[in-house]
Amino acid sequence: MKVIAFNGSPRTNGNTVQAIKFVFEELEKEGIQTELIHIGGKKLSGCINCGKCKINKDKKCAVVDDEMNKYIAKMIEADGMIIGSPVYFGNVTTAVKALIERCGMVARANEDFLARKTGAAVVSVRRAGSNFTYAAINFFFGISQMTIPGSNYWNMTLARDPGEILKDEEGIKTFKTLGKNMAWLMKKTGETSKEEKI
Repeated sequence: MKVIAFNGSPRTNGNTVQAIKFVFEELEKEGIQTELIHIGGKKLSGCINCGKCKINKDKKCAVVDDEMNKYIAKMIEADGMIIGSPVYFGNVTTAVKALIERCGMVARANEDFLARKTGAAVVSVRRAGSNFTYAAINFFFGISQMTIPGSNYWNMTLARDPGEILKDEEGIKTFKTLGKNMAWLMKKTGETSKEEKI
């Protein structure tokens, strides 16, 4: 089993990445492979509603001047996905929004290939807006027919400057609990999938 995580922050070792790594620690303890991809700060455009993914049905976006098709391929091969974002003006970063729009459209145009995979949101916030960001990511998972594990609190940390997450004991506990619950859920749904194939 494998979980792919997308870091929507332009910081490659900021609080969002550190939060993802707390989740990863618990997944890896359960024998689940992990991979982190940094999308924050990259030039990624949103969906242009060209409709070609519905015509081509090749599990690819027709816009090919960025790395989005590489990310889509990673989603297809993974059993679970984490999308992490800091809060930018009350919502996800532009990179995360582009990922949601384009991967979401391609998945829906290709027999909902994200359905029944497991998805978890990870959010870092200075003060407010975390619930909107958390919701935006989970709306994507929900409309993609994915399963969403819970934790002992919403998956967020109050942290601004890199490293401030280490002062947020409740946030760290939340991410570790999320990792444990995500591993449990993936194993349970994986067992069900095997039974369905028999």
